[in-house]
Amino acid sequence: MSGPLRLRAPSGAHFVLASASPRRLDLLARIGLVPDAVSPADIDETPKPRELPDAYAERVAWEKANAVAVAHPDAFILAADTVVASGRRILPKAETEATARKCLGHLSGRRHKVIGAIRLIAPGGETRSRIATTTVAFKRLTDMEIDSYIASGEWDGKAGGYAIQGMAAIYIRTLSGSHSNVVGLDLYETHALLAGLGFRYGGSHA
Repeated sequence: MSGPLRLRAPSGAHFVLASASPRRLDLLARIGLVPDAVSPADIDETPKPRELPDAYAERVAWEKANAVAVAHPDAFILAADTVVASGRRILPKAETEATARKCLGHLSGRRHKVIGAIRLIAPGGETRSRIATTTVAFKRLTDMEIDSYIASGEWDGKAGGYAIQGMAAIYIRTLSGSHSNVVGLDLYETHALLAGLGFRYGGSHA
């Protein structure tokens, strides 16, 4: 019997996700794309002095894709980077409670941007890229709300100290742009890149 539609690379080429993010893996599954391999890039993601958020996101996505392409020259490589930015300031990935509290305090009552850079390298070296920007407005957070969110643990490892797909959704007043971009990968832009390089849907059989 016919199974679910799958998004497939042209000519049976392999597709490699250059990311360790389970969120990006889950997002790709929503559009029927299952990587043949997951190969996180080992690069230095430290922002350069005075580097703007857009330029930083694009550079890191580019470096991730290039690093993984060396080991998979005959595959399609998809890399992405997500940046939470307040004006020209890049908010860090929260690895400690102190960092998460500082991020949440800064986002409280303010608008910020989530910038997602996507880079796709095809076999043979052809490269395509897109950038997506989503504007997010937080309500003014009370100390109790920040304490509750810290206790949830959802902030751990998240850019800007929050995950929109969890408890933080109740603190967001408005969102303009792609929701999936804030989660970790703009699905509209990603699909457009893949379709432009020949990815098509086909049924599976069970």
